Amino acid sequence: MKFGGTSMAGTERIRRVANIVRKQAAGGNEVAVVVSAMAGETDRLVNFCREANALYDPAEYDVVVASGEQVTSGLLALTLQSLGAKARSWLGWQLPVRTIEAHAKARIADIDGDELTASMKAGEIAVIPGFQGLSDDGRITTLGRGGSDTSAVAVAAAVKADRCDIYTDVDGVYTTDPRIVAKARKLKAVTYEEMLELASVGAKVLQTRSVGLAMKEGVRVQVLSSFVGDDAVPADELPGTMIVSEEEMNELVEKGLVERQHVTGIAHDKNEAKVILTRVPDKPGAVAHIFEPLAKASINVDMIIQNVGRDKGETDVTFTVPQADLARAQALLEDKRDDIGYNRLITDSKIAKISVVGVGMKSHAGVAATMFQALADRGINIQAITTSEIKVSVMIDEDETELAVRVLHTAYGLDAADEAA
Repeated sequence: MKFGGTSMAGTERIRRVANIVRKQAAGGNEVAVVVSAMAGETDRLVNFCREANALYDPAEYDVVVASGEQVTSGLLALTLQSLGAKARSWLGWQLPVRTIEAHAKARIADIDGDELTASMKAGEIAVIPGFQGLSDDGRITTLGRGGSDTSAVAVAAAVKADRCDIYTDVDGVYTTDPRIVAKARKLKAVTYEEMLELASVGAKVLQTRSVGLAMKEGVRVQVLSSFVGDDAVPADELPGTMIVSEEEMNELVEKGLVERQHVTGIAHDKNEAKVILTRVPDKPGAVAHIFEPLAKASINVDMIIQNVGRDKGETDVTFTVPQADLARAQALLEDKRDDIGYNRLITDSKIAKISVVGVGMKSHAGVAATMFQALADRGINIQAITTSEIKVSVMIDEDETELAVRVLHTAYGLDAADEAA
């Protein structure tokens, strides 16, 4: 079971979490719990680091920010004990959670689950701080923002758990953001592939890396809300959204438990920025000169369009980068202007990416055409398009984001019926 920062914000909420956990243990389950720091706590600790030293050492930064989860894991263990449950905390270095790569964005390499499994078999509830691990040289590391989801999936894989329940401030995965579309429906099940695409194109429910790990390790993940009343039925009887393999999804469809749609959901992301380089020489190697320096600086490039070459052997190249990386990307490209040989560099951060996702696209033609026609009917201009096997994304003006999401949600028949809305 994993609980996020809003679920752990203060002693009252921690008590509520303890009751949810105790119910699972009372039902005969062996339980491990992964917790995030209290909401806002990590930001507070990050600010302390910046005040102490603007050019902070990432290794010491990790020591400071990892303390948020240490506090909540100890408090939850104490609260469970006050309710008569056997519980203990296991810090990242005590398991240990072995990590590789850089501080502040480490990746989990391995978790030794033997001691943890033995403790759970003995009836002890294990409380584990998310987001933290141990490097090869014995230093504390952190996994980057949202890393507790990944910690939970990794622990579930290490102890071979039947299921990993991610409790959050939403009660499942919806066909789109319910704050934009009131008729958005909660999905009973989503495949790993679909969730991976939805997470990568703007759905904030789960961290992308955690979904990728769940897919690789075959961990069944369930997303549900921790803001249920004390008298609510347990998670086993009131499921949120299950994230499962395509094989399991096909079984659910055959049993009539899940309805298969061509499109599963519509995601939007306003954190993109557009870069246009005009009059780039239309010759081999020119595009490599643009994207190599960006790759070296770990700047993710998403949509790329190269226009048809002009008469003079020149072309315009358009692409998108995360908004947070726009200034760095601009500086790098200006620095490499002579190597690339472009005329003008134009940027625009007032754009949004709208994505239509669904495994059904593999076997169903016309999904993209429906998208383009629906947007055209409402006068929404498409500036760029990118596709994968189960996704079509378009770039549009940021001002038209909400309208586009509503139009597409209706166009694909995803609106809930009035009585169910």
